[in-house]
Amino acid sequence: MPALILPLVDAAFHWPERGALVGLDLGTKTIGVAVSNPDRRLATGVETIQRKQFKQDAARLLAIAAERKVVGFVLGLPINMDGSEGPRAQSTRAFARNLANLTPLPIGLWDERLSTAAVERELIGMDVSRAKRAEVIDEHAAIFILQGALDRLANLRAASGNG
Repeated sequence: MPALILPLVDAAFHWPERGALVGLDLGTKTIGVAVSNPDRRLATGVETIQRKQFKQDAARLLAIAAERKVVGFVLGLPINMDGSEGPRAQSTRAFARNLANLTPLPIGLWDERLSTAAVERELIGMDVSRAKRAEVIDEHAAIFILQGALDRLANLRAASGNG
């Protein structure tokens, strides 16, 4: 049975209370990968995967998930500023569907509007060269996406008195 693909808040109900999550920033040429600690408080960059074919990309992601004993995936969903979904969001949903056929781990979708732009501004502010930014932007965007999702989940737990 394919994994569930749900908005982040709904996916959280299908993940155990503890366990790391993998965050992904899906670019056309690369996939930025970040992983949380088991308590889901901190996102850390893992690597940037150069995209080849879906099967190869998915195999690397599943290997990372196994190595890190993760319990779910968080995919950044690039929603347009007006709330609509364009071709990039449709591509992300297609990737999620294909990945769901290869793993039982629930997949949460998280609105990642402006994540890459925010990371780019931060790296420029740190005086990181253009070439170095190009190398690390997707991994940093994955950290930004996953940390935003973790913070949202922590706020939900606190609001429900479980935090």
